[in-house]
Amino acid sequence: MVTGIDVERVRRETAGVGRVVHLNNAGAALQPRAVVEAVVGHLRLEEEIGGYEAAAEAAGRIEGVYDSLARLVGAGREDIALVENATRAWDMAFYALPWAAGDRILTARAEYASNALAFLQTARRHGVRVETVPDDADGQLDVEALRAMVDERVRLIAAPHVPTQGGLVNPVAEIGRVAREAGAVYLLDACQSVGQLPLDVGEIGCDLLTAPGRKFLRGPRGTGFLYCSPRIREHLEPPFVDLHAATWTSADDYRVRADARRFESWEAGYAARIGLGTAVDYALAVGLDAIGERTARLGAALRDRLRALPGVRVHDRGARQCAIVTFTVEGHDSRDVARALRDKGINVSVSLAEYARWDFDDRGLDAVVRASPHYYNTEAELDLLAGAVPAPAPAGG
Repeated sequence: MVTGIDVERVRRETAGVGRVVHLNNAGAALQPRAVVEAVVGHLRLEEEIGGYEAAAEAAGRIEGVYDSLARLVGAGREDIALVENATRAWDMAFYALPWAAGDRILTARAEYASNALAFLQTARRHGVRVETVPDDADGQLDVEALRAMVDERVRLIAAPHVPTQGGLVNPVAEIGRVAREAGAVYLLDACQSVGQLPLDVGEIGCDLLTAPGRKFLRGPRGTGFLYCSPRIREHLEPPFVDLHAATWTSADDYRVRADARRFESWEAGYAARIGLGTAVDYALAVGLDAIGERTARLGAALRDRLRALPGVRVHDRGARQCAIVTFTVEGHDSRDVARALRDKGINVSVSLAEYARWDFDDRGLDAVVRASPHYYNTEAELDLLAGAVPAPAPAGG
């Protein structure tokens, strides 16, 4: 049974809602007061007693971040690595894979630019083939097409759980079953789903999962994490190591850590990490089932409002949709629309074609406005956005 969210309480605990209508949670969400206090509190401790000493005094809280993230994604604490952002987490996982000429990477057409660029770079370096899986009729990754494409040369199956440029939710558990059948590594980009949707790595069947703190988790910028399954961990050599990730065992040898922290580096922003743990605990206390239910409802309500406006086209696809809503306004550049909304105190962002070439080029899109409500947003704020969208420009105007 999903219990409701005390929206008034979480809004009281979110200072920013008194200043802006923040519908850019897919970019960086407003942090709860508890997160800010945790970060600032540790910085003050560093100011007073020194950085190393503050880390030693807060060791329990820092270690607790691993436990919180493990609870969030249904993993063990030894499966979690803390890194400075989701892209670095994804890179550490991807570039740890061994590649040979003729290996195949199968990925979604909705893949994010940074991931696609890493695929293309690896193809140039190692003679790997990068192939996109067709979309199904609803616009999500076609699982049956994926199954038909698999052979013994497929080393990696990769997908975004939720693309950055639209509201669809990919069928990640079904993708996981195909990956298991094929014996391929499954890398899931959960940038836009962690903190928005309940998820369990065991149910999904992914070997690797990456996410940031700043988006729907409502954590600090400069934080992220990697989940690495024990099934494949010992087979992955990190692309670089330091004295934290490995031990220098003799003059000419070293030993890499056994746990996922082999993907970390020694230096870290401990204040931000403590803030990340606080954000995860906050989300767990609110309840991911309740968050997922409310955000999906707000996303659907915003699409309904936008579709009712003349000259507005909503571009979200998928049999299942979440709280990312993308749209264009006839006769207006999406960047100008976003600026006009920000001038009225409404935060949104823009997704550009260069963020998602395989998807946008196919659909003839150059840029879309991206609005992304979270559980602390209200229907009244959706009304404000809908009321502030510019009217369509006259033809030739």
